[in-house]
Amino acid sequence: MSDIVIKAENISKCYRLGQFNNGTFFKDLQSWYATKRGKEDPNARFGEKKIEAGEDIFWALKDIDFEIKQGERVGIIGKNGAGKSTLLKLISEITVPTTGTIKIRGRVASLLEVGTGFHGEMTGRENIYLNGAILGMKKAEIDKQIDAIIDFSEIEEHIDTPVKRYSSGMYVRLAFAVAAHLNSDILIADEVLAVGDASFQKKALGKMNEISKGQGRTVLFVSHNMSAVKGLCSSGILLDKGRITKRGNLVDVIDTYFATPFEGDNLSIQDRINKLPVDDSFEFCNVIIRQKDKIINVHAGNADPIDIEISYLVKKKEIGFRVYFDICDEGGNLLFRSFNDERNEGMSVVEKGKYVSRVSIPANLLGPTKYMLIIRATIFNVRNCCGDGIIIPLSIIGNGLYNMAYPQDTFRGKLGLALEWSTEKINYREMK
Repeated sequence: MSDIVIKAENISKCYRLGQFNNGTFFKDLQSWYATKRGKEDPNARFGEKKIEAGEDIFWALKDIDFEIKQGERVGIIGKNGAGKSTLLKLISEITVPTTGTIKIRGRVASLLEVGTGFHGEMTGRENIYLNGAILGMKKAEIDKQIDAIIDFSEIEEHIDTPVKRYSSGMYVRLAFAVAAHLNSDILIADEVLAVGDASFQKKALGKMNEISKGQGRTVLFVSHNMSAVKGLCSSGILLDKGRITKRGNLVDVIDTYFATPFEGDNLSIQDRINKLPVDDSFEFCNVIIRQKDKIINVHAGNADPIDIEISYLVKKKEIGFRVYFDICDEGGNLLFRSFNDERNEGMSVVEKGKYVSRVSIPANLLGPTKYMLIIRATIFNVRNCCGDGIIIPLSIIGNGLYNMAYPQDTFRGKLGLALEWSTEKINYREMK
């Protein structure tokens, strides 16, 4: 028997901008049934002729072909709008392709969005059984796993509470525990794991490794955290503008991703902001980066502080809203992170309105090499706003305290932090 569990052949997914359905449940059902039988959608309003005529059509995926073997751990990476989430929804059969076919062998458990597949009025325990039934499992099969699921989720005291009262973090814990423990052959996890705390993320990644290596289950993982992808996955798929641009060895895929991460170093910060996805709660207005009162875009020295000013709009009152920035190396590894709300653990209330947050990166903190400065916004333990955030290439020139004859980070490391040292001479006897 073939060990191929997922086979995609010439799949494309097309959306009509501004149109969300066919207008009635009956027509939606008609379209779904026709597509499942490989027939033409009777309600389809687009085709090649209409597309050429200039209708508002968006191809989220275009001419995708790939195969995934049993037990593979595949990282799916790409920029905002590359088509990653659309691809996972197609594999999960949440939506259907416009063209092409996807053949899947085995049960699929998906963790795509917080609360997906849960019934708000039912308790956590009841939702475990509901999800198992959706996967085609019998009650006796779920009974064998339910204690392990509850224990892994770490929400035992709330397991008999309706999930509509759960926090987003509790949703994710239970949803992942269900997906990981129930009898599925393929586990799909999107960036949704990012809303959990660091210890649970580590635990979840360890579990995905376990079920793949130990149980031979296939794992598809989407994340912008390249360290997490490297720690879990053995191969990768790189998507760019709805097409696969690289497939195979994970290191090669990640290297290709970071080879052109910024769509051109000369792209202005405002252009980067304009490319962000629309968010219901938040909008970046502007980011200004200065050094010695001079506005910079890509290049900076390390002799002086780098001042960052972030203007943004909070569209509605939020609990736990915060802005922050990451400094990553060229491989996407996080070097450090700083929040505008460091002391309140993300639980402060932010009213609707326009804000400006300011922060400075100290002089001589960054070594003379290339970095990614990533400015983000988040609702604590719920979700990130505006996708990946504003990704800005930052090239540091070593014209400060440590302007050595070493142009890159081979001498001092990624950071050039100047620490206070003290040295004193002591006599020989004091050394014994």
